[in-house]
Amino acid sequence: MTPTIKRRLTAMVYETFLLLAVEMLAVALFLIVTRNNHAPVFQYAMKVWLFVVTGAYFTWGWTNSGHTLAMKTWRMQVVTTGGARLPLRMAIVRYLLAWGWFLPALLACTALGLKDKAQIGTAVAVGVLAWGLTALFDRDRQFLHDRLAGTRLVQLPKPVKAGAPAEAA
Repeated sequence: MTPTIKRRLTAMVYETFLLLAVEMLAVALFLIVTRNNHAPVFQYAMKVWLFVVTGAYFTWGWTNSGHTLAMKTWRMQVVTTGGARLPLRMAIVRYLLAWGWFLPALLACTALGLKDKAQIGTAVAVGVLAWGLTALFDRDRQFLHDRLAGTRLVQLPKPVKAGAPAEAA
């Protein structure tokens, strides 16, 4: 069963907070290694570093257990369309395609020379909304990046509590 769009978006908000902690640690490590050098090359290197760390976080979770901590909390798992665990290549493709949530808006901001935080925030919000709406047009209610990557999110059943009576069949 596919999780509801509301459930997936709620998990994404939770994921944002968890990812923030991971990236704060990555930035601290980067600053220690580069001795807090602010030369332009290091500014670009930090962006590349965060892109790689974020990708490693997601692809490791998706290939190892099928979910990240936020997905586990909300009882969701990403699998292939056949229901199997994701191979590394498919997880990387899914990660790159998931940038569709943000990349078109960020590219538009760059092309239009937008610098104001409110304008950038609005553009990103519109981009996220547009990408999120793709699930409404999908027969299985999957987001576009999952459809393109050949993956799908599935809802996991509630765990059975220890000592709870078994349901009658």
